[in-house]
Amino acid sequence: ELTAFFILAVAHECRAQKDNVLQPTGDVTVTEGEAGTLDCQYNSSSTNNYLYWYKQDGDHSPKFILNRIKLDDGNTADEFKERFSATLNSALKLVPLKIQKLQLSDSAVYYCAVRPTVTGNTTTLYKNTS
Repeated sequence: ELTAFFILAVAHECRAQKDNVLQPTGDVTVTEGEAGTLDCQYNSSSTNNYLYWYKQDGDHSPKFILNRIKLDDGNTADEFKERFSATLNSALKLVPLKIQKLQLSDSAVYYCAVRPTVTGNTTTLYKNTS
């Protein structure tokens, strides 16, 4: 007997100046043991961006899953490395999150976020405390 469960991908738009992400509205229903994909489209004035995925269970704080800078480059938290992946498509401005072998414990709210990379001034700033 297969168990169906839900991954909630809320319509969530994060804005920072002209940069934002948009996730489709509604729940994504996937059968336990199957693979599931959560979509995330982003807009940014920068050509280099960091894209992030977070998981939030109940009342807990969002937990970092992974980030991508380009294609598969980036970091994935150890606990998510085995089953969670994402490839950044900068041409289509998409960074879908793929989850393999879905488990009931994967049911949560998933957030996508974008941050442009800072370019130009690489000088470290110090606060004058005198």
